Amino acid sequence: MNQSTVTDIKQVFREADAKRAPLHLIHKNFLGRNIDLYIGNKQAASDPELLSQHGIGTVFNCAVNLDINLVTTQDPLSKVLPFGWSPVRYYKLGIVDGPGNPHPMMLAGYYQLRSLIDQELPNKPSYPWKETGNILINCRGGRSRSVTLTALLLHLDEAETYPSLEDAIAHIREARQLIKEEWPEAPKQVLVDAAHWAAEQVKRLQPYLPKEKV
Repeated sequence: MNQSTVTDIKQVFREADAKRAPLHLIHKNFLGRNIDLYIGNKQAASDPELLSQHGIGTVFNCAVNLDINLVTTQDPLSKVLPFGWSPVRYYKLGIVDGPGNPHPMMLAGYYQLRSLIDQELPNKPSYPWKETGNILINCRGGRSRSVTLTALLLHLDEAETYPSLEDAIAHIREARQLIKEEWPEAPKQVLVDAAHWAAEQVKRLQPYLPKEKV
């Protein structure tokens, strides 16, 4: 592939990104818990008003090269840089968009994303969020890392609807309006390979997980 072709492809990607909404609804009523899953980009994850409009109470950022300051209530102990509380529960996983991630990072991402839904927060002022709300999974563009991780979640936990990882990816590509020219990069195959490996490990580990208290 020559440089001219690469430049043309990147221009197609830029134009598609410009036309695409910052976030899209991917799956309604996850696990029958009245939680909707969204995928979005950096603009969506950094827009509290947009998050509120969609009932999003939890943001899961899976991009290592994207830091977002969502703090709206600053802790009085802040000195050099502000820290405190944001209007949403905010989680971070640092995945590289391409080669470089050990496969267990995708496995860890699945368990982190899946577990935040079951996580019970203490009734303390330093935990101001009462509900999970809907969930936004984001990366920089909402095209690759977030697509892969969400597809893994849907395949493993909504298997009747998404019996294979590819079924979940195909659904997300349509819901997120990823044009066919983007598919080789949305999501990147190296991430899909890691997700396949992670899915196998989750299925092997399932019988050995501790029973949750009821």
